[in-house]
Amino acid sequence: MSQHSHVQRMSRMMLKTLRDDPADAETASHKLLVRAGYVRRSSAGVWTWLPLGKRVLENVARVVREEMDAIGGQEVLLPALLPRELYEATGRAGEYGDLLFALKDRKGVDYVLGPTHEELFTQVVKDQCSSYKDMPVILYQIQIKYRDEARPRSGVLRGREFHMKDSYSFDTSDDGLAASYALHREAYRAIFDRLGFDYRIVSAVSGAMGGSASEEFLAPAAAGEDTYVQCPSCGFAANTEAMTTTVPPAPADGHPPVEELDTPDTPTIETLAAHLGVPASATLKNLLVKVDGEITAVGVPGDREVDLGKLGEQLAPARVEVVTAEDFADRPDLVRGYVGPQGMTGPPEKRAFRYLADPRVAPGTSWITGANKPDAHARNVVCGRDFEVDQYLDVVVVEPGDPCPRCGTGIELDRAIEIGHIFQLGRKYADAFELDVLGQDGKPVRVTMGSYGIGVSRAVAALAEQTHDELGLCWPREVAPADVHIVAAGKARQTELALELAEKLGAAGVRVLVDDRASVSPGVKFTDAELIGVPQILVAGRRAGDGVVELKDRRTGEREELPVDEALARLTAAG
Repeated sequence: MSQHSHVQRMSRMMLKTLRDDPADAETASHKLLVRAGYVRRSSAGVWTWLPLGKRVLENVARVVREEMDAIGGQEVLLPALLPRELYEATGRAGEYGDLLFALKDRKGVDYVLGPTHEELFTQVVKDQCSSYKDMPVILYQIQIKYRDEARPRSGVLRGREFHMKDSYSFDTSDDGLAASYALHREAYRAIFDRLGFDYRIVSAVSGAMGGSASEEFLAPAAAGEDTYVQCPSCGFAANTEAMTTTVPPAPADGHPPVEELDTPDTPTIETLAAHLGVPASATLKNLLVKVDGEITAVGVPGDREVDLGKLGEQLAPARVEVVTAEDFADRPDLVRGYVGPQGMTGPPEKRAFRYLADPRVAPGTSWITGANKPDAHARNVVCGRDFEVDQYLDVVVVEPGDPCPRCGTGIELDRAIEIGHIFQLGRKYADAFELDVLGQDGKPVRVTMGSYGIGVSRAVAALAEQTHDELGLCWPREVAPADVHIVAAGKARQTELALELAEKLGAAGVRVLVDDRASVSPGVKFTDAELIGVPQILVAGRRAGDGVVELKDRRTGEREELPVDEALARLTAAG
């Protein structure tokens, strides 16, 4: 048998499957990609893609390329090793912080390994484009990115080195940016439809990327690290960090005066509510944090928790830290467990701290909160009368049943894996590097940008999470390492027939993985076929001498015996 380019013989392939899950694996994709011989761990958060895994990775990349090319994208390849000064110019060196892989060359010049490439793409366009006639431009690359994750986990889902498609649009107007954004949004839908994903498009926040409009493409999965909300009534969907709450103000007058309460040994919401016999929702929780070193209080209803991730996103690039015992020691006016915002009126410089609050702490709402003295609280503390809020932020942990911001119905929560993210960046990076082109009137026009990412290696793991079953992987045809997995189950005649079938299918353009290993039992071959997850399994078994084979659908488990010619015709037509 000649080795056709569409045929992979397992007897000649570097492939080692495992019966047991890796000891450190927690997610299904981590377990199965390792057990099926797709990847192997090189070091913490760094993975080697083996022959089968490389084929799946390249299939995902192929689909991404085809859809990016279809909207006029031009592929380039930028270096992964980048001067740190680029990230200093935009402030992102500080925003990324320890996530940046940093190094120096032999001359002492600072470099980073690129986490994303907005800065360098901006410089490339500044060098290559000088007129409005050069616009719009869409550039993209599929490149290895680097982030120094403190706790890389879940296999290739969250690594320190990962494959990513990042594209960037450059336009001379906001309308042009909106059009480029819409093109990418539709291209992403086409990509994820072709890859076989179940996905949601949700509103998101931009974070360290900067910019305004932002949406995420999420693949629902138990292993997902993102929590998103969806409304069962109107279809609203958003990342929890983008979830907003609106509470109408109430009149601040008509409330009783502030009443101080003796509340010994009640430094927590739980002990306070129990002591007074009131629900936790009647109390006001004041979490003290440091924002770039400045003591700041965050007020939320006592039955809710502050989402420090949301708080950090909304205050970025400022650094947010929870106050420590040492901080309280330095500020004796702050009584731990008994802090309240009353008296927080007048000029900010005369207040004890800056006061942020969740929208539920609306003007006119009345609370039980700390009295700023040991073992004492205060009742009838009214927002707008007894204290003022410097800034409202949606910072509570979202809970099922919270009102949908669009229609008011109780929302639902689910877990998902982020597989894509699109941003309207605006002019943040163009301003940093003075990216201008000559307009139609001959005057300089500041370019506006969009940024659009897809995790290529993450998509492989996310598909594994969504499509696997109890036996192993179940790849969608578009990304599978082969179209059909032929198993030679038995003696020489079965192997001979399996190789003949592989040759004929390969010649017809069908991608074939054929298990012709002589020293492996049929039981192990069947187990490996289920584990590897190719969409169709063709078995040359006990009836091979009669010219009959068994065709099995990997996903449904349906089997049927067919004459060889009919099996070949069916598989060739499907290919």
